[in-house]
Amino acid sequence: MEVVLDGNSLSIEQIVAVARGGATVSLSEEARRKIQRSRDLLEKLVAENVAIYGVTTGIGELARVRISPEQSAELSRRIIYSHSAGTGAPFPEDAVRAAMLCRANVLAKGYSGVRLSLVDTVIDMINTGVVPYIQEKGSLGVSGDLSPLSQFAEVAIGEGRAYYKGELLPGGEAMRRAGIKPTDLTYKEGLGLINGSQMMTAGAALLVYDAERILKNAVIASAMTLDALRAVEKAFDPAIHRGRPFRGQNAVAANLLRLFAGSQIMADKTGKVQDGYSLRCTPQILGPSFDLLEFVRQVVTIEVNSAADNPLFDPDAGKYFAAGNFHGQPVGLAVDYLCIAMSEAANLSERHTNRLLNPVLSGLPDFLVEGRGLNSGLMVAQYTAAALVSENKVLSHPASVDSISVSADQEDHVSMGPIAVRKCGEILRNVRTVLAIEMLCAAQAFDFYPGKRPGRGTAIAYDLIRQKVPFLKDDRVLYPDIEEVRKLVESNAILEAVEREIGPLYLARDMKDLPQPDVPC
Repeated sequence: MEVVLDGNSLSIEQIVAVARGGATVSLSEEARRKIQRSRDLLEKLVAENVAIYGVTTGIGELARVRISPEQSAELSRRIIYSHSAGTGAPFPEDAVRAAMLCRANVLAKGYSGVRLSLVDTVIDMINTGVVPYIQEKGSLGVSGDLSPLSQFAEVAIGEGRAYYKGELLPGGEAMRRAGIKPTDLTYKEGLGLINGSQMMTAGAALLVYDAERILKNAVIASAMTLDALRAVEKAFDPAIHRGRPFRGQNAVAANLLRLFAGSQIMADKTGKVQDGYSLRCTPQILGPSFDLLEFVRQVVTIEVNSAADNPLFDPDAGKYFAAGNFHGQPVGLAVDYLCIAMSEAANLSERHTNRLLNPVLSGLPDFLVEGRGLNSGLMVAQYTAAALVSENKVLSHPASVDSISVSADQEDHVSMGPIAVRKCGEILRNVRTVLAIEMLCAAQAFDFYPGKRPGRGTAIAYDLIRQKVPFLKDDRVLYPDIEEVRKLVESNAILEAVEREIGPLYLARDMKDLPQPDVPC
């Protein structure tokens, strides 16, 4: 697969294909033309001795200091050196590859004033597998992800450190082995490599992709619980949900009906009129997370295809603009929302686990095991779920409500978006485990209905879990069982098996035929 960059149409799926799937990258001919036109304008303005931020002036608070054209190349190099100030563990390689791709796409828009050769160098690094060593912490998500992208830029000029074929090397050696000549920087190119939010935006793109699949797994887990507890099916009737036309709610309700369709367990009616909220209101609770995911996807897609740089050069107007498109606030806020949405998915899942384990609520054996007193069953699996859910609540505090002024108060509002991205990744890891615990408990519950088959989709999930984890007859160490199911969730093995059986699960964007209010929103 080849991803062709034009600055306008890079998708989240294409980012994942490059970051994780080894897809190659190239520039469209139109992008090449736009890059060259922008560069031509920059060189014309420099020749006219125009004061241009970061080109013929210093940067940040030092923008008041003029720099001669002869010093501009050295300025670009020193910008990279001075801004390589990160700390912490290295980013995963997929996040770095995604960030390099997103930065190349920004440059492909043709507003950055860099040379074509610089963009070609970045693309060559992606295609040959040179992955800069970049530390996770130190970016404020404004003026660009300056510290992390500076560590990327170091490698582009033959310095820093980089991974190549699994080995961490000096950047120049990694470039040599890959057959890439490091770039020699000139006007604007230091800023051209670092002055945007691509590290956090790339991370957000990967989060959206993963969250979409986690939410589908959450629907499967919910369906298993509803099936195992013989929930009142009327609560998911399409007529109810069309009367409240939130797309996420309707998608979840429709998915649940498909997943437990044909269940012999649910066919044995309990006589209940209605269930508790965590069961009955599953579409109303989980659906908003689906809706919010679509919003975050839209924000990230716009940012990925934006001129997130400063200054910008507009060849059509013949002007340059020093402004603030590098500010990461849109993505920072959106990822904070995503943290809350995904934490809620885990909150619901843990409540489902509680209902499965509590004999008063389930009508099943205490903690889903025979031999009460001698056996504790799956009791403490819920403790783990509760601990992770509680941790997610702390991690869901929004990073974007904080701001610390820097650069002598020139940069006096920052997004803190990279913190949102980092903690959201931890939330997603916790959610996968919480869902795995719910699925493990629901599979155990199914075994207390001998001779009765779960629904069409829930049975597929059950069968796959039972291939990895046997029925719990007597107490045994639980963490290997939790880990086996967690791996099934993380790899999307359960999701893929279920979708092969019943077709793709719906997302909010699939619910396009719902009646909408007759007033403008």
